[in-house]
Order: sequence, then C-alpha cells, then structure tokens
Amino acid sequence: MKNFKHYVLAVVAAVLFSACGTTRTVPLTGRKQNLMISDQEVLSLSSQEYTKYMQGAKKSTNATNTAMVQRVGQKLANAVQTYLTNNGYANELANYAWEFNLVQDQNVNAFCMPGGKIVVYEGLLPVTQNEASLAIVLGHEIAHAVANHSAEQMSKQIKQQYGLQIGSAIAGALGMGQNTQSIAQVVAQYGLQFRNLKYSRDHETEADRMGLIFAAMAGYDPNVAVSFWQRMAASTGGGTAEFLSDHPSDATRINNIQSKFLPEALKYYKPPVTTTTSTTKKATTTKKATTTKKSTATRKVSTTKKR
Repeated sequence: MKNFKHYVLAVVAAVLFSACGTTRTVPLTGRKQNLMISDQEVLSLSSQEYTKYMQGAKKSTNATNTAMVQRVGQKLANAVQTYLTNNGYANELANYAWEFNLVQDQNVNAFCMPGGKIVVYEGLLPVTQNEASLAIVLGHEIAHAVANHSAEQMSKQIKQQYGLQIGSAIAGALGMGQNTQSIAQVVAQYGLQFRNLKYSRDHETEADRMGLIFAAMAGYDPNVAVSFWQRMAASTGGGTAEFLSDHPSDATRINNIQSKFLPEALKYYKPPVTTTTSTTKKATTTKKATTTKKSTATRKVSTTKKR
C-alpha cells in the first residue's frame, strides 16, 4: 500500500511537472521551448554578474576600436528590435537594455549576457579584422540572448532535478513549493556564471543561423562569415575558442553556413547603394552650367565692346 501511494504521488508530480513552465517560440527559427524560469529571474542574475564583471574589468583605451564595437553592436541591436517589433515579439523589448564594451583582454572572446549586455575582448579584433566579421560574432552572441538559451539551459537543469525527485522515496515533499526549491537549487549550482555558460551544439547551431541573419538585417554582408570562421579555426589550431563551448566542429559549422544559412541570410541583406555616379553627374552638370554662364558673359562683354 505504501509503495502504491508513492507511485500515485510520483504520477501526480509528473502531471504537475508537465504543466509547469511557459512555452515560448524562438524568433526566426520558430522552435518551441519550455522555460521553467522567468525572464525576471534570469535578468536579475545576469545584471548582478555583469555589474560584478565590469567592476573588475579594464575598458579598452583604444577610442577607435571602442567606437567600432559600439557602432556595430548598436546597428545589430536596432535590427533585432525592429524584427521583434514587426513580428509579434514587441513585448520582449522590455527585456533588453543594450550596452557594448571593449575590454583589455587578449583572449579571443566575446559574450552577450541576457538583457543585451555585450562585452568584446581586444584579443578578438585581430581575428575579425573588419566590422562585418565583428558583426558575425556579435550577431551569434546576441542570438543566444534573443533565443533565451540561458533560461533554456537552466530549465533543463530544473527538469533534471524534478526527475530525481519524482524517482525518489520523498515523493511526499513534491508540490507547488518544490518548483521554487528546484529553481533555487539550480541557481545556486550555476552561481553567476552566465558569461561562461556552456550551450549545447543545437543552441550553437541555432545561434549561428540567427546571428548570420541579424548581421544581414543590420546591413553587413553575411558572406564574410566563411572566411571569418576559417580564420577562427586557424587561430585556435583546431581547438576551442573560449566563447564557443560544446560547439560543432569547424568543418561542420562552415559547411552549415555555406549550404544552409547563407542562402537564407542573403534574403535579408541589402547591399549599400553607392552614390558615386550621381555625384559625378551632378559635378559635371554644375561644371557645364558654369562654363555656359561664363561663355554667355564673355559674349555679352564682346558685344558691348564692339558698340
């Protein structure tokens, strides 16, 4: 009878578990995700760690590179916000307070915390080499934030906690209060480690796809992604860059970009329109008008002299 009671409680707990959390659709990809932790909880923890990190970091003294990071970051943020507004995600804009910093660190790294706090290490710039490639990296990092990958990873841990509890003999402790307890346990386990959070390969691939599109939306040529990732592979010697945990292999990533993601991203890319021809034409017209005016004046003077 006692075992049967535990079985019933476990079934009830499983039903409660299946009803917990919220279902969200990832922008751009349309993938459904079940989140067991609220935006407010994630943003609160993220803000704490970001503040702590920036207190100990040294901002770059290179004004030109700092301005570039801020310029590229803001263009991406504007593109993301426009997309979210136009595609039914306007309510999520309140979750972002964008900030862009370049710090003195020679590691090849960059990260975007939940809430849009973006940090680029100086060591990344020799590999990116240009604004478009920097946009590929920042687009990838921003995609992790927009796709709520941090909350999804934490939710996965919470679900594992539930699984352990449901299978244990302490089924009687399960209930509505256990949700809060499980979240607290996971938060304590993670500590404030958002900038070092390891994402799954599926998340990395999703961030590659979304980031490429965000870069294209912001006006950066997504074609540069291939050469950038080739340089990244060469710079790490086939190893793992710090900001790419549980990442696909370099060959797989580059193949995905070339065969799957680039054709999609290019649909969002509008190359800048040059005005060289118009300017030349205008200059020619002005010169022609000036010459005509001068000729008329000369002819008028000549006529007057003849009289």
